[in-house]
This record gives sequence, C-alpha cells and structure tokens, in this order.
Amino acid sequence: MNNKDMKIHLTVDVWAAQKADARAVRFDVFVIEQKIPVELEWDDMDEHCLHAVAYDAAGHAIGTGRLLPDGHIGRMAVRAAGRGKGVGAAILKALMAQARQRGDAEVVLNAQTQAEAFYGRYGFSRDGEEYYEAGIAHICMRHVFS
Repeated sequence: MNNKDMKIHLTVDVWAAQKADARAVRFDVFVIEQKIPVELEWDDMDEHCLHAVAYDAAGHAIGTGRLLPDGHIGRMAVRAAGRGKGVGAAILKALMAQARQRGDAEVVLNAQTQAEAFYGRYGFSRDGEEYYEAGIAHICMRHVFS
C-alpha cells in the first residue's frame, strides 16, 4: 500500500452473506449520490454473483462490487470516504482474482466513462462506443487474462 491507501478488510462471498452491507453501499452511491432510480439498481443477478465488500478500520462497509457467472464485473461502488485511497483497486483486484481462479479467460465491465482511466490502470481496454445507462455515459471495457 502507498501513502494514500487506507487500511481495509475485504471479504468475498455469496449474496446471502454480503447482502446487507453491499446493498447499503450501493444505495448510498448509486441511488442517493448518483440519483439512479432505485428500480434500476436491483436485479435478480445478485444472488448468482460473488460479492466483494470492503470495510474500513472501524468496520464500516465502504465499497463493494460483484462478479457475475459470465465474467462481468459490476456494481463497483465506493463511498466518498474511501475514494482515492485504494478501496476500489482492492475490490477490483479481488474480483479479477476470483475470475481467474475459476478459469475465466477474461473479465468485462460496463464502466462510467469518468472511471475509464481507473480501469485502464488494471489492464482494461475500451471495447466499443460510449452509450448511456440510467442517464450516465458508459463504455464497455475488457481485460483478457494472459
């Protein structure tokens, strides 16, 4: 960890174990902060995914993300207090490691365009044109494991 990284504890588990904390983070970031309609945030895929949840030193959930069965990484969210401190990177790396461990050849994600440089630092490259989802500009990004 470098100077800007905060001390976190990260868990990766099924939805039943992660649901309360993952939902709370996603609600704060997507529904409250980004004003995404709540009905667009929840889908029936959560129960089929592996979920990562990051906790700060005090035990508060500060970030989350999920890995779908098809190798998509999604619902990456970090509360404001954890941004720029290595929380998103830790979540992303943990989900990528899970995908690689189970034998996925690649991981794909739909990134908000403002996060393209972040994902690029971890080997993701743009795949296709910009599009809008919930009124926010997104791009598809892909990382092929070597």
